Amino acid sequence: MPGLLLGDEFPNFEADTTVGRIKFHDFLGNSWGILFSHPRDFTPVCTTELACAARISNEFKKRGVKMIALSIDSVEDHRNWSKDVMAFNSDAESALPFPIIADDKRELSVQLGMLDPDERDKDGLPLTARCVFVVGPDKKLKLSILYPATTGRNFDELLRVIDSLQLTAQKKVATPVDWKPGDKVMVIPSLSEAEAAALFPNGVTTKEVPSGKKYLRYTQP
Repeated sequence: MPGLLLGDEFPNFEADTTVGRIKFHDFLGNSWGILFSHPRDFTPVCTTELACAARISNEFKKRGVKMIALSIDSVEDHRNWSKDVMAFNSDAESALPFPIIADDKRELSVQLGMLDPDERDKDGLPLTARCVFVVGPDKKLKLSILYPATTGRNFDELLRVIDSLQLTAQKKVATPVDWKPGDKVMVIPSLSEAEAAALFPNGVTTKEVPSGKKYLRYTQP
């Protein structure tokens, strides 16, 4: 992501959305946030993604995460597309449960490094890639993932990653491969054995390895 690295403060941009004009930091308040971009309104993969995000929006709400999408069309197009998205979910009477940013001039897409040079519209202009940004309550970037326009995202994985980010923000642990909430976590290497014993009353177990180094330490959070 050109110019935007993990730990950087996320830009406090202003934008028109389907719920009016926002300033991003004010929109987030003290919450976590997830911003996910889409190449274009009224396109097939984007519609399936937004529909999935709408179906599981309560899962993000339970985690204290505010959702916002972005696409390079107008607010009017976004509102009309939202009706298709909810109809795809067989829930045509409901409103889309999160706003969509109108970036029809591509200004925000350029600022955040979202453009996909290999996917272009009928006028030859690059479309936005499928970016995901997770922002913490401190307004700093905690996660960025960039998918090409041709590959849809896995929203279950996004929830899993948010669970990990929120857990590791509070405790001196890391989550191993394929971790899910309820699984054991790993004690970070910078903690001494004495510090780990004091911090984790459920106990710490160590996996023995040929090197003899005691770095594979597990605990129940």
